[in-house]
This record gives sequence, structure tokens and C-alpha cells, in this order.
Amino acid sequence: MIDEIAADDGIRPKTLLVRDPHTMRYGHISGVDKPVSRLVMGTMVVHTERLPFSYGLLDHFYEIGGTALDTAHVYGGGHSEKAVGAWVRSRGVRDNVVVIAKGAATADVTPELLTREMLVSLDRLDIGAADLYLMHRDNINVPVSEFVDCLELHRQSGRIRAYGGSNWSSARLEAANAYAAKIGASGFVASSPNFSLAMWNEPMWSDCISASHRSEREWYEKSRMPLLAWSSQASGFFTGRYRKDEPVTPCIAEVVRVWFNDKNFERLSRAQTIANKYGVTALQVALAYVLHQDMEIFALIGPHTLDETKTSAQALDVTLSPEDVTWLRAED
Repeated sequence: MIDEIAADDGIRPKTLLVRDPHTMRYGHISGVDKPVSRLVMGTMVVHTERLPFSYGLLDHFYEIGGTALDTAHVYGGGHSEKAVGAWVRSRGVRDNVVVIAKGAATADVTPELLTREMLVSLDRLDIGAADLYLMHRDNINVPVSEFVDCLELHRQSGRIRAYGGSNWSSARLEAANAYAAKIGASGFVASSPNFSLAMWNEPMWSDCISASHRSEREWYEKSRMPLLAWSSQASGFFTGRYRKDEPVTPCIAEVVRVWFNDKNFERLSRAQTIANKYGVTALQVALAYVLHQDMEIFALIGPHTLDETKTSAQALDVTLSPEDVTWLRAED
């Protein structure tokens, strides 16, 4: 079906080459047998109804060294997963890309719902096993043992190669892996909470977790669990296009609700100061801040254009000193 859509839209198979040189950096996630690019492309804007644009965006990311793609059962009503799968098959890059799948984006998730959505996602992607599967939410009323048993069964069946949690607290991650160690399971190998230079007033979506605050940040520094930071650029807060005193309009209401506070505007001011020093943008400084943490960290980016992808990639060239990182944080 997707191949037919691709052909109808004039999309043809294409051989992609990674540019040499490039500045992408890589890390490792246990159970994933490929290098994982430190920038992870979110695929919310990838869609079967705009395949030429979607393929162009994914092609460019691959060509600059990007290997990791973040997908989810809820993105685009399933059309994002279908488009990503079609692109992977069209380009013949399955052995070179890390496909991260997510499912069960509800705090009422059960192992049964998790399984149903995983099978649907794998069918939509149609590329074999997911390299990494993340539970999009946690249900604290379900014992961690039930989720570990479920995910481990799918891993052993070959449907997924590794698993973890998105929006899971460090306490629940610890409990899950304590149980996994007890039964000899692989356990959660990665986590994907929010992490950015800005700290939110409240979650962007319900039942979400941020690791930006000191206690969670220190847990990741100590545990070394790979952290895939979503909203790593704080919904564009560091573009500088927002003013503290501007009227709240519908188009910026969500940004105001989540990110507008005095401390974040202080961080924005400091990011602009650092940006001026290094000849870059505040947005690139904010992304570089994420990548300069003393953690096994990867930054999810959500570009809507090729230019936004290029701008994000340029943050890889920004070198911050430890003093820069501490000053940017602007903690009391």
C-alpha cells in the first residue's frame, strides 16, 4: 500500500550516501547493534500525504550522518509510521538506521494495550523488528513486573531488539530494572523524558516527565542510563521570537503555558550572551547545552523544514565549557 502511494507521488528508490566529512556524533544503547546518532529525528511531521517532503527531510538527516528516527503509534494517526517504513524500504537503509518505536501513550496503559499497539506499529512500519521500543507512558497502578514480563517476551520473540520507557520516573525505572535483574531479563535500556535548558511550569501533555530538574538530572548522571531528550529545544523558546510581556494569542498559548517564567527568560538571556560569544544562535546554544550534559544523552529534534534540520545540526559544532553549562542553567 505504501509503496503504491510512493510511486503515485513520484517517489522512486534512491541510494543515499553519508556526507564526508560530517559532524554527527554517536553513542551506544545496549541491545541496539548500530551507532545511535546524538541527534534523533522526531517524525511527527512525516506523513503519507506529503511523501516528497517527508522523504526529503529524512534523506537530508541521513546524509548528514543521522541514524536514529523516533516514531510513535499516535503520530499522524499512524501515517507517520507508514511513511517512515516506506522511506526505509525505498532507500534500502534498514541495516543503517535505528528505528525507535513508541506505544501506549496513556496513563491507563496495560500490558494488553501495549501489545496491541506494538503489533499495529510493527505492521505499519513493515521493516522487521524495531531496534528500540519505548513505552510512551507509565501506569503507576500496574506493577513494573508486568510491563517487564510483557516487553521481555516481545524482545525474545524477535519483535523488538531492546526496550525502555518514555515519561517514566527514575524510581519506576529503578524498580523495573531491579525486577529484570532478578529474573535475568535485559530490562529497560533507555529512557525518554523531557530534558532541555528551559524548565517547564507544567507538562506539555498530561502524565509526562521531565528530567531537567536537579534530582532527576543527577540520577541520570549516576546511573548512565541513555536519555533521549524530547522537546530538547523547548518548543522553540530559545529562538528569541518570544517576549515576556507580549499578549497571549492562541498561536503561542501552549508555549506561554509551559515555558514562560522569569527563570527561563533569564536562561534565554544567558544563551544569547553565549551565542554572541561563539558566533552562533541562542537556539543552537540551548541544544548544545543538552548535548554537553555529563550523561549518556541524545537530543530529539522536531524539524519542520530542511533549514531547521541544518540549524540543529550546527549545534554539534558548538563547544561549551563546564563553566558555560553551569552558568546557562541559572540555578539558585
